[in-house]
Amino acid sequence: MSIAAVPDGLPRCPWAGDDPLYRHYHDREWGRPVTSDTRLFEKICLEGFQSGLSWITILRKRERFREVFHGFEIARVAAMTEDDIERLLQDTGIIRHRGKIAATINNARRALELQQEFGSLAAYFWRFETRPEHRPDDLSWDALRLLAQTDASRALSKDLRKRGFNFVGPTTCYAFMQAMGLVNDHAETCFCRDEVEAERNALVRPR
Repeated sequence: MSIAAVPDGLPRCPWAGDDPLYRHYHDREWGRPVTSDTRLFEKICLEGFQSGLSWITILRKRERFREVFHGFEIARVAAMTEDDIERLLQDTGIIRHRGKIAATINNARRALELQQEFGSLAAYFWRFETRPEHRPDDLSWDALRLLAQTDASRALSKDLRKRGFNFVGPTTCYAFMQAMGLVNDHAETCFCRDEVEAERNALVRPR
């Protein structure tokens, strides 16, 4: 399958399927460049929660995740305690995995350190943007779907883990990079690809 079309007639990446929530995420969020520290932190955390699960499962629970993790305000998450972990383990609206909940709090503390060192999370993460010459020539869905990790995502994963982050393997990091616009992995036939590329071209990279 190289493309997906739904009743509105717009060609999309096949993974968007026919779920309205998933299509909206594909059309309006995925791949569009993000420089908000809060959104970047939220995404790296939710990608960690996704490990071993499907993204649609996380997407359906995202609003509750935002509620219990204080809108992913980094300083507030960093201040959460063991009592908060125990409370969240009883919350059926999220993924009740002790390791992933604890990792979110730990990663918030590490994120504060990154902000101190680099000025912002955005300045840190965008250092790992893949250069155009390192992107594949084949941008078909059949080719892009095979990209589970790259040299850049492996480098990001290695650096994050060295800094004490958890649940940030190279596949998780590549999914994060795809979603936050550090690469444009919309298929060449997807109607979003040119829109996303235009946004990336107009973006002033954080420094």
